Amino acid sequence: MLLQVRNVTRLFGTKAAVDAVSFDLPKPGFVGIIGRSGAGKSTLLRLMNRLTDATRGEILFEGRNVLSLDGAAKREWQSQCAMIFQQFNLVPRLNVASNVLHGLLNRRSTVATLLDFWPDDDVLKALAILDRLGIAEQAPKRAEALSGGQQQRVAIARALMQDPKVILADEPIASLDPMNAQIVMDTLRRIHDEDKRVVIANLHTLDTARRYCDRVIGMRDGRVVFDGTPDQLTTGVARDIYGADASFSESATSTSIDALPSDADAEYARHMLA
Repeated sequence: MLLQVRNVTRLFGTKAAVDAVSFDLPKPGFVGIIGRSGAGKSTLLRLMNRLTDATRGEILFEGRNVLSLDGAAKREWQSQCAMIFQQFNLVPRLNVASNVLHGLLNRRSTVATLLDFWPDDDVLKALAILDRLGIAEQAPKRAEALSGGQQQRVAIARALMQDPKVILADEPIASLDPMNAQIVMDTLRRIHDEDKRVVIANLHTLDTARRYCDRVIGMRDGRVVFDGTPDQLTTGVARDIYGADASFSESATSTSIDALPSDADAEYARHMLA
């Protein structure tokens, strides 16, 4: 078994942000996690990456419990388990190439980092990754000069610079327009298909989960309430995941370029995802 999540729980005081979550991944897959804001999706990814400590439970990757790792072993796991964030987390005034190279920070000395010295092989690798993602021409530009979609692809390139076995994406398209959202999701799917890496993405749209994911996990109040294929993610199931009534509208959460939501749907989506 490649990945096993066993009864993972994270308590904040007496409240469980993640409540006894369990699932297995026998081989590299593209997994989408859906649910309204506060369902525990982001906390679960942070637990997997060790940005947050679990209260109890185990996360086994290739037989090793990553929740028990500390020090150098923990940093090594974080290199193998790259994180992509909604807000990109780039250094705005640094150029794109340097931001990508920062994916290697866990493997470099502090002095070399402060001097911004990078071996030629690393620079060439960063440029090759940017070229693969279709933004090589942006390499010398400051990150802050790029569009949101381009910045997110730089963040993906930085993750690939780590050569990770797992990529965790926390709402990677939440702040993007439909065109850029499609480009970013196409990029993540291609990385999974070509590299055979595990990709686990928190998503806020049902159409995106159905289109890109092999498997969808639905969370509500910290617990897994659905685990199945995209075809099994019916409107009725979605209502249960989001705790919605019969007025639930899938178009409210659509990112489809051909089916942009109306103003009423957009307002409904803000209410459901808040």
